[in-house]
Amino acid sequence: MTAPDLDAHVRHIIQHHFSPETGTPFWLRWEETQGWSPRDHIHGFADLHRMGHFDKAALRDAPHSDWTPMACVGRPFHVFETGGTTGMPTQRLSWDDHRIDYEHFSDRLPADVFPHHANWLILGPTGPRRLRLTMEHLAHHRGGCAYHVDLDPRWVRKCAEDGRHGVVASYREHVVDQAVTLLENRAITCIFTTPPLLEALGQRISLTHRGLRGILLGGTSMTPQVLRFLSEEVLDGIPIVPVYGNTLMGLAASAPISADNGYEAVYHAPQPRAVLRIVDEAGELVPHGSRGRVELTTLTEELFLPRLLERDDAIRRPATADCPWDGVADVRPLANADGPATEGVY
Repeated sequence: MTAPDLDAHVRHIIQHHFSPETGTPFWLRWEETQGWSPRDHIHGFADLHRMGHFDKAALRDAPHSDWTPMACVGRPFHVFETGGTTGMPTQRLSWDDHRIDYEHFSDRLPADVFPHHANWLILGPTGPRRLRLTMEHLAHHRGGCAYHVDLDPRWVRKCAEDGRHGVVASYREHVVDQAVTLLENRAITCIFTTPPLLEALGQRISLTHRGLRGILLGGTSMTPQVLRFLSEEVLDGIPIVPVYGNTLMGLAASAPISADNGYEAVYHAPQPRAVLRIVDEAGELVPHGSRGRVELTTLTEELFLPRLLERDDAIRRPATADCPWDGVADVRPLANADGPATEGVY
């Protein structure tokens, strides 16, 4: 994905969302209030700075009709949520994006670690999160099936914030009980889970004797120390591929972690459908190796979100031969962004 390729994709998405025939009501009304047309003035990714930072509250507060592109009117859609530990969660609509995102992600998974026709255990959030459907689609797309353990991270976080740590521990054990039962009774080769649940699972059974080939690991805070511990002490070398993502962008994948890369997870966004930048308080890119806030731009025909400031910060890492655009590393919840971030089963 070269810069000209990304710029061409940006022009296509701008044309799609700001054209009366295919556009999104939210953006068509936005254009009316601005006195200028993005179709005339945005010719590439760098020009998106003219639109400022997108306010995610518009996804939470506006009716779904505002976020239904004309090209999608009349088609049934999924409603997926992100956030919402308390209060009204942010919601997004999806017609095909959730499947497309994970099919593209599948293309980047190493087949020796996540074999085709393998079955998966999905030990992660279900309910209104899109992970439930997308991970199942990933398994189906690769020729396998998915087994799920229901998980409600909002309840866990609420208990943790209220100081009910005994309830959190009991809930974690309840989840692990179900996972152990599935691993003992089904032919499962791959797992998606989070660091706390993976550690708890490893304390109960020996994962190295279960025929597992690869672990897809999600969750915000995954330091090299945590990843090294999980790799060496819990998995005894079973490969870990960390991922960073959310309902608004799909998945940014890391290469399998190892001693060779210092057990550091470096995530590269699924360009051109999503772009991640690490920026300072003025919205400018920080130097490589420096820490800043994560900025997300979503660029699909179903959803256009320019320069959304996430509730995470991270270190900017340079491009690689496989992903010739910036990566992000050492992602962690941003201090004092809309209140403290409590990590329970994440």
